[in-house]
Amino acid sequence: MPILSQEISSLRPKRMPFRKTDSKGLYLEVFPNGSKLWRYKFRIAGKEKRMALGAWPDISLADARKRRDVARLKVLDGIDPTLERKRAKRLARMNAGNSFKSVAEDFIKVRMENSGKAPATIRKARWYVSLLVPSIGARPINDIEPIEVLEALKKIERKGHRESANRTRALASRVFRHGIVCALCKSDPAAHLGDALASPVVTHRAAILDPIKFGQLLRDIDEYTGTPLVRIAMQILPHIMTRPGEMRLGKWSEIDWGQKIWNIPAERTKLRRLHAVPLSEQVMLLLRELHCHTGGFEKMFPAQQSHLKYTSENSINQALRRMGYGPDLVTAHGFRSTASTFLNESGKWHPDAIERSLAHGDSNAIRGIYNRGNYWDERVQMAQWWSDYLDELRSGRKVVIGDFAKG
Repeated sequence: MPILSQEISSLRPKRMPFRKTDSKGLYLEVFPNGSKLWRYKFRIAGKEKRMALGAWPDISLADARKRRDVARLKVLDGIDPTLERKRAKRLARMNAGNSFKSVAEDFIKVRMENSGKAPATIRKARWYVSLLVPSIGARPINDIEPIEVLEALKKIERKGHRESANRTRALASRVFRHGIVCALCKSDPAAHLGDALASPVVTHRAAILDPIKFGQLLRDIDEYTGTPLVRIAMQILPHIMTRPGEMRLGKWSEIDWGQKIWNIPAERTKLRRLHAVPLSEQVMLLLRELHCHTGGFEKMFPAQQSHLKYTSENSINQALRRMGYGPDLVTAHGFRSTASTFLNESGKWHPDAIERSLAHGDSNAIRGIYNRGNYWDERVQMAQWWSDYLDELRSGRKVVIGDFAKG
């Protein structure tokens, strides 16, 4: 006879467990400690099995019958509900251990650190991940929905950080794709969220593009009264046209004094390829002065507190601010824009030679490979001409852009 609801509460425990049968394999097992557990008995592949359905009174008789019916339908389809439950539990445990944060950390380790990406690139990636951690960091990556990612990105956007929101979305998309490859998730919920974000306002790094004003800046740099290392760094940077970080992390072993070349290793460049910088006579003199200060160390620009560390990445920009040049007027990175503008408008040099000096990539892959070994002689000549021209600006001689091609 099927169990009646009112019977269950009146069932008293005995010295040994006993069962009260319901129907279609469902029964209630009563234990000596008074607990009452629902079980479902079934046969599959010729074997008798039992499946726990929960404890009474948390699971009522009606609920137990519903759970039995669900399991019974699976058995009729040849599916073992106990094995299915075990697989679901394993998947839940796996997902719990594969949070977005843990997968992001694995992505950074495998795809960035092990691939030799620049430390600055890795730090930036970790920062983007940190923006998402409060919202989805602890969530199993396979359970994250597009709306969750969008809400996290919108929080960044509402703070006015449009570019950060877009870059964070791009990084998140790469993390999800890494999860797909590792069989940790099935889709990329960040893939199509770009259209839901406001486009970032494009801003260019401030640079002085007036020859007379740039000449004044060069004179002000010469008169800088701060630390000698920062002054020399500001004096060298306009000549060599490298990115500030590429120069700041320089080591003396990279300088070929005989050939007058600074060989910047691939791991420190944006394009991940060796960048050889021809050095003018003016730069060689500045390097010799710098060598008097730090030649005994490995690093060309060590920190004041310890020669084992590099000087701050903001040291040049901070010095420019103390000199009265605001961020809207000039930045350390802006020296590259100045060089690019002046050299192109001089009409003296092949545009590709200028691009190679700036270590820019080539949008045409075949052309980029072809040009890799070209223009070296022209770049050497251009480096010396550029230093001589900067000396003219520093001297105060009035030079206007329109006069470039005549010089």
